[in-house]
Formats: sequence, C-alpha cells, structure tokens
Amino acid sequence: MGQPHCISSREQVVDTMIGLTRLSNQHRAIIAGSDSMELYLALRRRGLVRVATTATCRVPRAQHAVGLITGQTSLAAIEAALAGIAPFLSTSAAIAVLIDSAESGFCLKIRTRLEQMGFRIEAGVRCQQGFVLSAYRQGFGQMENAA
Repeated sequence: MGQPHCISSREQVVDTMIGLTRLSNQHRAIIAGSDSMELYLALRRRGLVRVATTATCRVPRAQHAVGLITGQTSLAAIEAALAGIAPFLSTSAAIAVLIDSAESGFCLKIRTRLEQMGFRIEAGVRCQQGFVLSAYRQGFGQMENAA
C-alpha cells in the first residue's frame, strides 16, 4: 500500500515542477540531481521529448529554457547541482528545485544562492516529498555583459 502513495507523491512533484516552470513541448529542459534519471523518465512519459540530464548533455551552451533539480538532500549537494546546471541554462531560464530537507533556514540559503546566480524567486509549493522552489532569470544576459 505504500507504493501507490510514493508514486502519487512523485507525480505530484513532477506536476508541480512542470506547472511552476511552465514547461512545454517547445522548451528544452535540463535535469540535475541524484534522482535526475527518474525525473527524466517521468517527463518523457508525459510527452516532453526535449529533456536531458547533465550527464547525457555533452556541451553546455546555455540552450535550455528550464532547469530542474531533484533528489538532493544537503545544501552542499543542491549548490553543486546548481553550479553544474547553470552553464546549460539560457539567460531567461526558469528553474525548479525540490528541497527534501526540513532543516531550519535551508530554503533561505538556497534562495540566496539562486539570487546570486541571477534568479528571482517566483514561488514555493509544499508537496508530499518536500518543497519545490521556482525562480526565473530576467535580464541575466545584460548583467553578464555589464560585468
């Protein structure tokens, strides 16, 4: 009986990430994290074919409109996933991060890191599996040119 609950909670996370990032068939998406292959397969089952993981996408060329991070349980792991996914994301990309930890201040630290990377926090949604935080880059190309 525990398995249907797990399946529904995973599906809830996938649906939440799709909704928050407004991911569609026209978007390229890049996935990072320890559960990236599971998320990749769930997106493919939904008909999203322009998805890849950081392990399967060879050259980071800032060509992806959406980034998804899942399966990371520590701040260091999420920061590493953010650093790994950043070169793949376009200057106006959306990102969703599944936060499994209930540690106090954890979300605030991730929010600060996302803001340092040029993202503006858009929303946060509590799911059965954790908390999904979404953010968007706006004008990041202009900031890079100015620097």
